[in-house]
Amino acid sequence: MSTKFNITFASSVAEKAGLAILLQPKGAAVPAAAQIADPGSVVSRAAEIAGFSGKQMTVLDILAPQQSSFDRLVVLGVGKPGKLSAYDWLRLGGKAASMVKRARAVTVFLDAEGLDIDGEKAADLALGMILQAYVFDSFKTKKKDDEDKPAEEVSVTIVTEAHKKAAAAFSTAQAVAGGVNLARELVNLPPNVLGPVEFAAHAKDLEALGATVEILTETEMGELGMNALLGVAQGSARPPRLAVIEWNGGKSGETPVAFIGKGVVFDTGGISIKPAASMEDMKGDMGGAAAVIGLMHTLSARKARVNAVGILGLVENMPDGNAQRPGDIVTSMSGQTIEIINTDAEGRLVLADALWYCKERFKPQIMINLATLTGAIMVALGTQHAGLFSNDDDLADDLLKAGKETGERLWRMPLSKDYDKIIDSRFADMKNSGGRNAGAITAAQFLKRFVGETPWAHLDVAGTAMNSPATEISQSWASGYGVRLLDQLVRNRYEA
Repeated sequence: MSTKFNITFASSVAEKAGLAILLQPKGAAVPAAAQIADPGSVVSRAAEIAGFSGKQMTVLDILAPQQSSFDRLVVLGVGKPGKLSAYDWLRLGGKAASMVKRARAVTVFLDAEGLDIDGEKAADLALGMILQAYVFDSFKTKKKDDEDKPAEEVSVTIVTEAHKKAAAAFSTAQAVAGGVNLARELVNLPPNVLGPVEFAAHAKDLEALGATVEILTETEMGELGMNALLGVAQGSARPPRLAVIEWNGGKSGETPVAFIGKGVVFDTGGISIKPAASMEDMKGDMGGAAAVIGLMHTLSARKARVNAVGILGLVENMPDGNAQRPGDIVTSMSGQTIEIINTDAEGRLVLADALWYCKERFKPQIMINLATLTGAIMVALGTQHAGLFSNDDDLADDLLKAGKETGERLWRMPLSKDYDKIIDSRFADMKNSGGRNAGAITAAQFLKRFVGETPWAHLDVAGTAMNSPATEISQSWASGYGVRLLDQLVRNRYEA
C-alpha cells in the first residue's frame, strides 16, 4: 500500500516531534541549529565525524539526539545550489520520502544557506515525495513485516518562507501526481483484471474531473472502417474499445492538441507468438495509452488552459482460430491497405487507425502518439531515453526541452524516404514489418503514412514505460513515463 503523505506548508512549526529533515547545500554551513532545538550542535558534530559535505542525494541520519525534541534528524545533501533543476527538486523530495521509514510526523526545513526557495521548488519537492511513495501491492495478501516500512499515513509539514506560494503550486503538483500514479497503476495491473473494456471504464471516470469521454465499440469502429485495429483484436474473446477523452480548458472553438496511446492490454504476439520467457511483461504493452490517460487526468485535474484530446486504442492480441494471420491484407480507415507480415507488429496497426481517426475528426494543431512499440528502440537507447520521431522540427525541439526539464528524456531518431522503402509491399500499399534492421525507424515510417501534414511526433517508450530502473521518484515496475513530459510540453507551448 502506498504511503499517504498529508502535506502542508508553513513558515514555522509548533510541535517539534517525529522526524526532522534539513537541507544542506554542498559547501554551505550546517543548517541552523535553532530550527531543530539543537543547542549542543549535534548536527555539526555528526557532520564533521561522518565527513558529510552536502553532496547531492547523500544523507546524514542521526537517531534520537539527546538535545533535540525530534526523534530523528536527517540532513539531506542538496549539492551545488546554483545547478538545481526542477527534476533535481523532485529527486530530493523522493530521497526525503525514502528516509521517512516508520515516522508518522515529518517536518522538512526547506530554507538553507544559498538556496533561493520559491513556491515551485517547494511544490516539486513535495511532488517527489508523493511519487516515491507509490507502491503496487494490491494483490499481496501477506505484507512483509518490514520495520523500515513507512506508516500508511504520514503528516508532513514543509517549513519555508515561501509557504503561501508553495501551497498554491502544490495543487498543480497533486494533479500531476494523480496522473502519474494512475498511469503506473494501470500498467501494473494484471491482464486478467485490465482488459479493453475495463481500461475504457477508467477513461470514463475522468468525467468526474470535467472531461468529456466517448467510448467506441467494435461495431462503431467497424462502421468507420478501422480494420487495421480490429484485425489485431479479432483473435481475442475480449472486445476492443476506442476511448476518446476531451478536455476543453482553452478558448472556445480553438483547435485542440491531440495525444494518442497504444493500448494493447496484453500482447502474446498473436499467431507470430512471442517466446514464453518474460511474456508476462506484456501486460505493460499499454504503457502508451496509460501515459495518455494519465496526462488527460492531470490536465483535467489542474484545469489546464488548453483544449486537448486523448485517444486510446484498446485491444488484446491473442492467437486463436479467428486470429489474424501473416499474409492477410487489411484495409485501414485511411483506405490504405496493409499486408500483415508479422502479427507481433500489432501496435502500429492500432495506432494507424487511431491517428487517422484523430486527424480526420479533430484536425488538431499537433498529434503526439506514445507506444511501447519496438524492442529495437531498447537496443538503440536502452532504458535511459525514449525514442523521438517527428515530421516537425519545432515540435521535436519543444519535446526535447520538456524532456530535459522533467528528466523524462528523449533522443531524436531519423525519418527518411530511404527507410520508407523498406515497408513497401509487393501485394498491398505497405507491410506492417520491415524486418530487424532499423526496426524502430521503419515502425515510425509506417505511422507517418497516417498523419498527413499534421505536425506529429511518435514516442517509442518501450524501454521507459515498464520494467525501467528504479529512481529516487519511482520504485515501481511501471514508471508512469510520459505524463510529466507531456504536461510540461503543454505548459511551455500552450500556457506560458
